[in-house]
Amino acid sequence: MPRVTIPMLVRKHESGEPIVMVTAYDFPGARVADRAGVDMVLVGDSAAQVVLGYDSTVPVSTDEMLVLARAARRGTESAFLVCDVPFGSTEISDAQAIETAVRFVKEAGADAVKLEGGSEPRLSRIRAIVSAGIPVVAHLGLTPQTATALGGLRAQGRTEATATRLVREARGVQEAGAFCLVVEAVPAEITALLRDELRIPIIGIGAGEADGQVLVAHDLLGITEGRTAKFVKRYAQVGEDSAAAIAAYAAEVRSGAFPAPEHCYTATAEALAAARAELDRGRAERLDRGS
Repeated sequence: MPRVTIPMLVRKHESGEPIVMVTAYDFPGARVADRAGVDMVLVGDSAAQVVLGYDSTVPVSTDEMLVLARAARRGTESAFLVCDVPFGSTEISDAQAIETAVRFVKEAGADAVKLEGGSEPRLSRIRAIVSAGIPVVAHLGLTPQTATALGGLRAQGRTEATATRLVREARGVQEAGAFCLVVEAVPAEITALLRDELRIPIIGIGAGEADGQVLVAHDLLGITEGRTAKFVKRYAQVGEDSAAAIAAYAAEVRSGAFPAPEHCYTATAEALAAARAELDRGRAERLDRGS
C-alpha cells in the first residue's frame, strides 16, 4: 500500500470516508496496525500509562517518547505517523516547541506532531511549528496532560462555559494551521456542530460520530487492566489470553512437559563424541594438576 499523506487524508475527509487512527508504541504494535490498514498511527503519550507504568501522561519525557516513536516508525510502512509531544516540552516558548517538534521529525521520522490545548499560548505554539514546516494535529476537549486544571478526567463541552470554549478553541487551532483535530470526551451533539463549522477533519475519541476515530490499542485489544473509559469498546481479550498462555507455559515447565523432544535440537554422533572427548581431556588435565 502507498504511504498515507496529508493530501490523501484531505481527500478522505472531503469524500466523507472515515479516517481510522489507532495508537502504537513499538515495532510490533505499529506493524500490526499497519497490516490492519489503518490510516494513521498515533504514538500517544498514553504510552506513559499503558507501556511505561506511570499513573498519568504527565511524567513521560521527550527522550522516552522518542524511543517509542522510533520503534513505531520502523514498524510503519503505510500509515501516517503522528507523535504526541509530552507535557513540558512545548510550554516554555515557541522556540522550545519548534525544537521539540523538529526532534520528533528528525530523530523519529514523525509525519506530524500532536499538541493538546487551544489557549492563546498553545495557538502560538501551533503557528510556530507549522511555520517551521511541520504538520500539527491539535487536541481539544479532555486534554489529559492538563486534566488537573479541568477538574480531572471528565467529559468537556457539557456546560455552557466548556462548550463555548471548545468552539472558540476549535476555530483557533484551525486558523493557527492545524491540519487535523482530535476531540476527546465531548458530547456527540457538540462534535456535530464542530464538523459543520470546521474545514479540517475531526478525529473523535469518546466524541460520537466524527470524520474519524481513534482508540488506544491496549484498550481495544483488552490489554488494559481495570476500568476503562466509557467510550472504549473492546474487540479482543488479549490481556486475559496472554496471562492464560504464560500460566500454561509455567505449568509445563514446572511439570517437565516442556520442553518436549520436538522442541530440542539433536547432535550428530561425531559432535557428541567430540564433546565427550573434550570433557575427558579436561578431567585428565585437572587430575594432572592435582597430582
